[in-house]
Amino acid sequence: MSVSVLSPSRLLGSVSGILQVTSLLILLLLLIKAAQLYLHRQWLLKALQQFPCPPSHWFFGHFQKFQQDQELQRIRKWVEMFPSACPLWLWGGKARVQLHDPDYMKVILGRSDPKSHGSYRFLAPWIGYGLLLLNGQTWFQHRRMLTPAFHYDILKAYVALMADSVRVMLDKWEKLLGQDSPLEVFQHVSLMTLDTIMKCAFSHQGSIQVDRPSDPTEEGSTTEGGGAGEGQEEEALGFPGHPPLGQREAPGLPRPCCSGWACFRNHLDQMPYTTMCIKEALRLYPPVPGISRELSTPVTFPDGRSLPKGIAVMLSIYGLHHNPKVWPNPEVFDPSRFAPGSAQHSHAFLPFSGGSR
Repeated sequence: MSVSVLSPSRLLGSVSGILQVTSLLILLLLLIKAAQLYLHRQWLLKALQQFPCPPSHWFFGHFQKFQQDQELQRIRKWVEMFPSACPLWLWGGKARVQLHDPDYMKVILGRSDPKSHGSYRFLAPWIGYGLLLLNGQTWFQHRRMLTPAFHYDILKAYVALMADSVRVMLDKWEKLLGQDSPLEVFQHVSLMTLDTIMKCAFSHQGSIQVDRPSDPTEEGSTTEGGGAGEGQEEEALGFPGHPPLGQREAPGLPRPCCSGWACFRNHLDQMPYTTMCIKEALRLYPPVPGISRELSTPVTFPDGRSLPKGIAVMLSIYGLHHNPKVWPNPEVFDPSRFAPGSAQHSHAFLPFSGGSR
């Protein structure tokens, strides 16, 4: 019986042939992928032709315009140039439309488009698929289950604990009023927030504010003077000259005529200037910079421009809050924008928006 053995030259020839075929297949796949990217880019260019934007690189998109720690400045600049909407090219074959106009956002928020997975998927290993990442009927089911936990009747039980934490903070402030240096409230408010969370969420007994006093180097007194609104807030917050928040007695002053939830709401009603300041601060520095959606059906905006199905849109809350078309002098801190009866566009204010609503 004879045995046939492949010679080394013949073996090398077969390996070379396999490598050649593999190389041709890889090249063919690359050409197909390049053709798909080219066709997709042409579709995007046609779909976004109604929305002008700054010049972009054919492959790197607008990334070349991004600079470290300059993202917010870029958004403000683009909002001035394109107050309604502006495409942002992430790279050659991927783009999303940034919305800066309240009427445009109203159209998107009135729909049930799913969230853009490309913007949120990196959060999934960290926080899992909860209310922030879910879509559709599953989101509504989870939202319906969670709603009773935040009903006013349930939250009423925590008002006394919240008011107690605030009273501790105000007691510390009153002791600092006689000093000449200004009072830095950041550390105090942070401890008060931690104190409230520990009591309400973990049934902590005691006070974090007492156990962990603020840094003495950051403590001081409030400066004298201030506007009329600031004076009203000093009274409502419980500074000398007005009954403190809650049931605490003040020498020579009548006791509060209310208690619990009613007293808390009455004091909030007496703090319109604080409410205006909080809203203006949230306008300048929104905690949620934007919301991503992927259009499930074509959409037409109030000015007649439209986008087809499959386009990703970003509701730029930061861009909306710094839009000079909506807010005159948007970089100026002006709480009067939210004064009762003000002609400012208070409807163009979205400090929080994460759900399908």
